[in-house]
Amino acid sequence: MNLALILLLAYAFFYPLFMAYLWMVGAVHYYLHYERKDPPLNQPPTLDYPPLSVVVPCYNEEDNVRETLAYALALDYPDFEVIAVNDGSRDATGAILDELAAAHPRLRVVHQATNQGKAVGLNTALALARHEYLLCIDGDALLDPYAGKWLMRHFLTSPRVGAVTGNPRIRNRTTLLGRLQVGEFTAIIGLIKRAQRTYGRLFTVSGVITAFRKTAVYQAGYWSEDMLTEDIDISWKLQLKHWNVRFEPRALVWILMPETLRGLWKQRLRWAKGGTQALMRNAWVLRTWRHRHMWPVYSEYFLSVVWSYTMAGIIVYWLLSLVLGDWLPQMGTPLIPRWHGMVLGGTCMLQFMISKMMDSQYDAKLGKNYYWMVWYPLVYWLLNVCTTIVAFPQAVFRKKGKRARWVSPDRGVRA
Repeated sequence: MNLALILLLAYAFFYPLFMAYLWMVGAVHYYLHYERKDPPLNQPPTLDYPPLSVVVPCYNEEDNVRETLAYALALDYPDFEVIAVNDGSRDATGAILDELAAAHPRLRVVHQATNQGKAVGLNTALALARHEYLLCIDGDALLDPYAGKWLMRHFLTSPRVGAVTGNPRIRNRTTLLGRLQVGEFTAIIGLIKRAQRTYGRLFTVSGVITAFRKTAVYQAGYWSEDMLTEDIDISWKLQLKHWNVRFEPRALVWILMPETLRGLWKQRLRWAKGGTQALMRNAWVLRTWRHRHMWPVYSEYFLSVVWSYTMAGIIVYWLLSLVLGDWLPQMGTPLIPRWHGMVLGGTCMLQFMISKMMDSQYDAKLGKNYYWMVWYPLVYWLLNVCTTIVAFPQAVFRKKGKRARWVSPDRGVRA
């Protein structure tokens, strides 16, 4: 086996192993330093909370918007308004919003004639909001009653906080893909956000629940209308303007996720394209010492793209070696775990165990999904490799300035 192949195999093994333990160490530090000292979930700090604007951009959400707005209007918060932006929906979303607005004085509805994209909806709401602080959620999101207070406490304790992202929890768990995503949002996404908060910067807020300081968004230049993942983009724009972005695990929101391979593929392909757009748009930070605090999160995502191409190269080499065995050195299949696969699988289970200990106070049913996480590396690592390979050239050659418009997502199978 030649040296190049040995190096590729080593990178494919050691990169995810190193990052997993880096995330676990960072997350445990965050938990011990911040999270463990907080009061119970239903007892947020008693502070002088300023008025809040809850923003709900909607596109073809007739099945979910009533429930979403019912939870938003039931927020346990002293003074707030709810702004629903109907972004040219082609179903009954607009009529439902008008009906709800007539019944609820707190609710204001804005109708846009055509589908302009989520970023435009957020910018519209920003211009019309009465208050300095915005809590932005998706059209299928069910807010925990105390989420607003948990998010807002960060703005009150530091004038440099520009955004605070919450803790999404999956509510549709009827299929294997749904159960895997429950574990993913705990063992991967929640763990990474805790770790990145420990190390200084977040790669991205969660688009499904984030509170913003209006002044910070103005200074950052609003949400970009051509970015496929507006949440990644605004995270970088805020932090490059030296605003602090934080994670608040007690700010819960319950969301729907895809439970079909087609829906999951479309979602993850969009995420991968958006991440690649962020890499290309912000590569200049590597040349500026002033923005050195963004180097780690940039490098982390860049190296994950390299890892995806490395894994793809190893799989292609293995397939060619089956056909051209007389010319290429043989190697074992990368798809069937051997000792290194067992090490990575065991590390994945350790990740989930640690994150379960942290998140079980927010989601009591996490233990039921522990077994299903055995399948996580096979399903999601392969999905990540495939979406990255497809997304990278599409993002590179995407027409600059092209508007990122809504596409109705797969909301999974409702229980």
